[in-house]
Amino acid sequence: MQPNHPGNRLHYGDNLAVLRAQVDDASVDLVYLDPPFNSNATYNILFRSPTGGSADAQIEAFEDSWHWNDTAEDAFDQVARSGNTKAFDLLNAMRAFLGENDMMAYLAMMAVRLLELHRVLKPTGSLYLHCDPTASHYLKLLLDGVFGKRNFRNEVIWCYRKWSVAQGQFVRNHDVVLFYSREDGKATFHTLYGDPSPGTLKRWGGRKQQAVFENGVRKATSTDDDARTPLADWWDISVLNPNAKERLGYPTQKPLALLERIVAASSNPGDVVLDPFCGCGTAVHAAQKLGRNWIGIDVTHLAISLIEKRLKDAFPGIGFTVEGTPKDLASARDLAERDKYQFQWWAVSMVDAMPFGGKRKGADGGIDGIIYFKPDGKRTEKAIVSVKGGANVGVQMIRDLHSAMEREKAPIGVFITAAMPTSAMEREAAAVGRFTAEATGRSHARLQIITLAELFAGKRPDIPLVDSHAAFRRADREERPQDRLL
Repeated sequence: MQPNHPGNRLHYGDNLAVLRAQVDDASVDLVYLDPPFNSNATYNILFRSPTGGSADAQIEAFEDSWHWNDTAEDAFDQVARSGNTKAFDLLNAMRAFLGENDMMAYLAMMAVRLLELHRVLKPTGSLYLHCDPTASHYLKLLLDGVFGKRNFRNEVIWCYRKWSVAQGQFVRNHDVVLFYSREDGKATFHTLYGDPSPGTLKRWGGRKQQAVFENGVRKATSTDDDARTPLADWWDISVLNPNAKERLGYPTQKPLALLERIVAASSNPGDVVLDPFCGCGTAVHAAQKLGRNWIGIDVTHLAISLIEKRLKDAFPGIGFTVEGTPKDLASARDLAERDKYQFQWWAVSMVDAMPFGGKRKGADGGIDGIIYFKPDGKRTEKAIVSVKGGANVGVQMIRDLHSAMEREKAPIGVFITAAMPTSAMEREAAAVGRFTAEATGRSHARLQIITLAELFAGKRPDIPLVDSHAAFRRADREERPQDRLL
């Protein structure tokens, strides 16, 4: 039996492990998931400069090219041992048909997770799986095996308009959302209404229903004579173009309107919404906006830190917990040993810096993060951040950071280290000198060394007039629930 964790929370980690260890049986009302699959693709998170111009860096957040290997074989075996013979029979038949390739690895990974998502749903719960036509037909078969074909509710088509060119085929301008209930006839569902068609208006004498809202759900008025049209399974909702006000910079970000519709239809205020591939957090944002509780899981620190900022910007004063990120020196060192890039991104987020560089060797030029600041209150300068998670540090690392500062014309550099700096390192840093901010007249060390222990104790870089949100696209503040209509 898993522990009961009340309240809204984000989890950093593999969602299979988190689901098994942290989410109770029959504790979730609604699951939305958008598992990435696009063979041989990588996703980059883009960060803009304070001027709003082109991105300063592209961070390779994750690769979604799944490969048949020991991990895929283990996932396949776990489904075989699960006791759900129908799900395994389908998965085994797919393996015979597809062979041991990338698609099969993805399906094995998804099958074992769908079994866990079925477990955590309440009898009244529902699941919406978002995918593209590349894999939707295979995933529908898996869902039939896990949930039972009688619990299939809809194949929702999310269609959108975007500029595309296709050779030898029609332009692909839609995604698929597969909607299943946990148990037949028990699922929470609110019929949502859209504007009536011209034909409906004509039949009803031109009377257009005046929409009203109750607990975030669009309902008909009490006037039964008015025309009304229940939403069909074909949704025309615009994608987020690169300049959309809502866009934060995450590559696969979905429009909030899409997630609000799903949350409003299949949950009630106070219910628990779970997104095990939460990306930049659109599902948890929609859940918070509509008065639901939520759980978000993601395997990258970049996503978790982005969601933290998004929620705090949109809902000032919001309370939630973040699980799985380092909470002490031992856990930080453990992360550094397991994944140096995740460690770097976590450390950079601790000082409110923009992550810089990627996983390609030499791509960052010795820079792991950037903090923008305004020494005179107007002109933007930058402090560059270097992160070292190893046990061995030395004076050459300080010299390298100083060289990077000179190259980038950065007045300040911040050296974050898991190990204690040597006295020679401290002397070398002090020799770089001081920087005086015009607006305040205060001087600041140009090269600052901060240990992880000091970070956990609350110490932060001494930088004047920081514009902490300049590097991240800021989410708009949401209205109070009592003031809002959908």
